[in-house]
Amino acid sequence: MSLVNYIIRRLFFMIFVLLGVSILVFSVMMLLPPGMRAAAYVTNEKISPDQFENIIRTYGLDDPAPVQYFRWMGNVLKGDFGYSATAEAPVLSAFKSYFPVTFELVLYATPLIILFGIWLGTLGAIHKDTPIDHGSRIFAIIGYSLPTFWLGLILLMLFYGLLGIFPPGTLSNEGKDLLYSQGFHHYTSLITIDAILNGRWGLFKDALMHLLLPIINLVILSSALIMRLMRSNMLEQLGQDYIRTALAKGADRRTINYKHARRNALLPVITVSGVMFANLMGGMVITETIFSRKGLGWWMARAATQLDVSAVMFNVLFLGMVFVTVNLIVDIIYAAIDPRIRLG
Repeated sequence: MSLVNYIIRRLFFMIFVLLGVSILVFSVMMLLPPGMRAAAYVTNEKISPDQFENIIRTYGLDDPAPVQYFRWMGNVLKGDFGYSATAEAPVLSAFKSYFPVTFELVLYATPLIILFGIWLGTLGAIHKDTPIDHGSRIFAIIGYSLPTFWLGLILLMLFYGLLGIFPPGTLSNEGKDLLYSQGFHHYTSLITIDAILNGRWGLFKDALMHLLLPIINLVILSSALIMRLMRSNMLEQLGQDYIRTALAKGADRRTINYKHARRNALLPVITVSGVMFANLMGGMVITETIFSRKGLGWWMARAATQLDVSAVMFNVLFLGMVFVTVNLIVDIIYAAIDPRIRLG
């Protein structure tokens, strides 16, 4: 099967996966009484019981479940995801506001997590049972075991509290004034990228200084899993017959380690990296809360605690789409790295 046909087939099946996710999410939400689900249509906090009953009747929240589902799906296909009480705005508008904050952090953190984990795992496997290997394993154990909130607070106390650098939030007050000043063009809604495109290097530095601590937090915590998996896969590959054969023929040790063994050891790491990226895109609730970054994780946490039905349903659908898309990309990368893998 050609790569194009494989992608088309996977995109076709993606529709059914997302449809299944929507049915599952809607079924769970139907367990809530109509009064709770009516809150998704309330844009004013002060509302009388009669008005609440009128909302239930107007939007058919007491209709049979299949009727409500198809009505909801019709609105979704038109881009109407309801009103988010926690964001005090339509769900789609709220998403456009919170998504760039999360995506910008993921955009910088993910490559560093993957590259650092692969480098450290490869180094540990090549120098097995040496101080380098022991040091990398200690780092992995510590990073894998530390609670996210604890490490985040320690980083804030050390760098911001003690040294006065790397502040929380997204921008300083001066940076916000510049960001929303007249003449500043918002091309991507990503602060660092837009700052570069506008030639505002001071704003870029400001945004980057606010990004560094959450990035360090994510790299320490998330690269530990990549490192452990890479190390075990590398050790397995280095013990294979083809490695011993290459050594017996006088092949360069560095070429064997970095070109052959590491290439074959990367396949399981790709899968884990894809899942990790999808999880990060789903929202880093604790990280965004600790570092005062109002992104998808921060919004999702508030929506869940306040029973913001519309926001919760949208975020679950979005996360399902991210996971399905990431799985497709991972499969394509698999085939690119290892031609022996056939697309079936």
